[in-house]
Amino acid sequence: MPGPLVWIIIVVAVIVLFGVFTVMFTFFNLWFQAVMSKAGVSLPTIVAMRFRKVNPAIIVNNKVRLVKAGLDNVDTGQLENHYLAGGNVTNVVSAVIAAANANIELQWGIGTAIDLAGRDILDAVNTSVNPKVIDCPDPRLGRATIDAVAKDGIQLKARARVTVRTNLSRLVGGATEETIVARVGEGIVSSIGSADSHKGVLENPDAISKAVLARGLDSGTAYEILSIDIADVDVGTNIGAKLMEDQAQADTKVAQAQAEKRRAMAVAQEQEFRAEEQKNRALVVLAEAEVPKAISDSFRSGNLGIMDHYRMKNINADTSMRKSIAEDEK
Repeated sequence: MPGPLVWIIIVVAVIVLFGVFTVMFTFFNLWFQAVMSKAGVSLPTIVAMRFRKVNPAIIVNNKVRLVKAGLDNVDTGQLENHYLAGGNVTNVVSAVIAAANANIELQWGIGTAIDLAGRDILDAVNTSVNPKVIDCPDPRLGRATIDAVAKDGIQLKARARVTVRTNLSRLVGGATEETIVARVGEGIVSSIGSADSHKGVLENPDAISKAVLARGLDSGTAYEILSIDIADVDVGTNIGAKLMEDQAQADTKVAQAQAEKRRAMAVAQEQEFRAEEQKNRALVVLAEAEVPKAISDSFRSGNLGIMDHYRMKNINADTSMRKSIAEDEK
């Protein structure tokens, strides 16, 4: 009968064999797939991925895809590094393969950098192969047209469609679609504003797109502008006439205010003159009140006789009569 040591050895051997069988059953399919695809991923490497917290299925499958696409310059270490960095390995591999098939140069390091920067690298490659169209202005922002005023004062409402493709070399750190829309809108407003007449813009709208395209608006962005097409131009209101009307109304209000000021000053001056007139009349009344006193004093002092007094009254009566006759003739 075997001793305890023999039983311990048997149990350990069974555990080891069970572990080996489990490993072989778990990773054999991946290893066999790698061998048949000539991906160059060994069984110990696949087992070690599990201990490094790496999903071996993702690494092996994408390595097989790269080898089948003829891109064997990316090893499993690079795939694992990007996986551990939090990147989307499958997305980057798909983008690299799509770029290679389209004869677009996209190195693995650039692709992983774009992916880790938060950009959709696969969508960027697809846009680089198949350019997309951007509406300007963006209807999602609540504006349907770009409004500008020509030199003759007529408002024009324009809509443009911008065809762009991704510039992979500027995708990291490059401006997004919002910058393209803003720059194109600014260029359209400037071009319409420099036009002498709105009729010229309506007759030749492609002159706007050519002028805007010549400004190099894609500088510093993640896209390359292929074309700018004016989709529609509508005539708006006569801004120049409205501004002149508003200015005329403002001038009228200013003139009315100045006239009212002058009227108020005239009324105040008239009131001052009336007050002065009342003052002078009061002084006349006071002076007339002194005449009888002066006559009395003249009688007492002997400077005025009774005949002089009657003569003065006759003169006053004659003066009053002449004044009355003159008023009747008038």
